[in-house]
Amino acid sequence: MKNLVRYLFVQFVILFLVSAVAAQTPTVEDTSKTFEVRLPVTVMDKKRNLVFCSDKNKKYVKDKKKDIVQCFTKDDFVVLEDGVPQEVTFFTDEKTNPPVYVGVLMDTSPSTAGKMAFSKRAASDFLYTVVRLRKDKGAFMTFDNEVNLVQDFTDKLDLLDKAVDKVKKVGSQTALYDAIWEFADQKLRNAAGRRVIVVITDGDDTFSRADLNDAIDIAQRTETTIFGISTKEAFLGSVPGVDAGQVKDKGDKYLTRLCEETGGEAFFTGDMGALERAFTNISRELQSQYIITYRPANQEYDGRKRKIEVVFKNKDNADKFRIRSKSEYRSVRDSLK
Repeated sequence: MKNLVRYLFVQFVILFLVSAVAAQTPTVEDTSKTFEVRLPVTVMDKKRNLVFCSDKNKKYVKDKKKDIVQCFTKDDFVVLEDGVPQEVTFFTDEKTNPPVYVGVLMDTSPSTAGKMAFSKRAASDFLYTVVRLRKDKGAFMTFDNEVNLVQDFTDKLDLLDKAVDKVKKVGSQTALYDAIWEFADQKLRNAAGRRVIVVITDGDDTFSRADLNDAIDIAQRTETTIFGISTKEAFLGSVPGVDAGQVKDKGDKYLTRLCEETGGEAFFTGDMGALERAFTNISRELQSQYIITYRPANQEYDGRKRKIEVVFKNKDNADKFRIRSKSEYRSVRDSLK
């Protein structure tokens, strides 16, 4: 009996010591997992005309809309991160691109009251143009002193139309950056496709807890491209410089930075026709994009901003065309599909 007790005691001591050693042994992090960066890439000629690939878009040339039809492949591009060439792991063109998940965020602050009818019609027309049935999905959100998701993602155009139509009231402030943060973080983070926000606004942010840098950061982290349409000059007649895209004040500069640093573009409209053209340009750009995915050589989540540049490998292409894409991202661990 004594021998049995002694044996059990020894086994207990051994088990305790093994457990103690295991608890003190540091866990080795799995370094086999890698992260990738996805870049929507737009190609234009030197006069900013879009470059399409599909033969079906040759009609634009015939219609004298000045679009160029030329196809590029993965081997035509080089991705630089902080000046260092990166490994491209995936590439799609307009024929093989994933679906578009687009959110239209419309300003309903007090200054928009006189423009709301036309802004609503333009938003509805844009959603009809960009959302392809059984492929793309659109959503509609309004923002003033509150952020309100009127219609979640759907490919049912009648639901989107009803959502836009039901907007009647205006609020008291403009929470633009909060709207971008909420939509990108809650609705686009796990969207299984290209992520796009189109902001329609006529004023500066006056109410958000988030700031401009927060809005840019969440868009970059969720791989969201932002297009902005400023309607502050709309319906007041022709405004010198506005149709040409001239930046006028601090709010315009902030909107331009928000779009450019996420790979999009800001449009400054001077009349109703200019607003319609802006929506048409965004819709056609989404049709013509390339998507380049690359694996950064630096796989550290160091929280540092890294500069991105997409360039042509061939000098002849570089001389004839220009490329627009996201210009930077911050290397933080995030959960994306």
